[in-house]
Amino acid sequence: MSLSPRLIRAALLVAAAAVLAAAAAQLREKHQMAVLTVENIHEQLDALDPVTRAAVIARLSSDEVKKVRSQRR
Repeated sequence: MSLSPRLIRAALLVAAAAVLAAAAAQLREKHQMAVLTVENIHEQLDALDPVTRAAVIARLSSDEVKKVRSQRR
C-alpha cells in the first residue's frame, strides 16, 4: 500500500507547522525573559544614587566598547 503524494505533503506540512509553533513558543519565552531581565537591570540602576549610577553606566559602556574593538580584530 503506497501513500499518495497529497497525503505525504499534508503530513509534512503538519509536521512543519508543529516545528514552527514550538520555535515560536521558545522565542516568545526567551523574549519575555529578556524583557524581565532588562526591567530588573533598570530597577537596580534606578535604585543607585546619581554618582554611582553614572559610574556604573560609564564602566558598562567602556567594557562594551572594548568588546566591540576586540571583535573587530
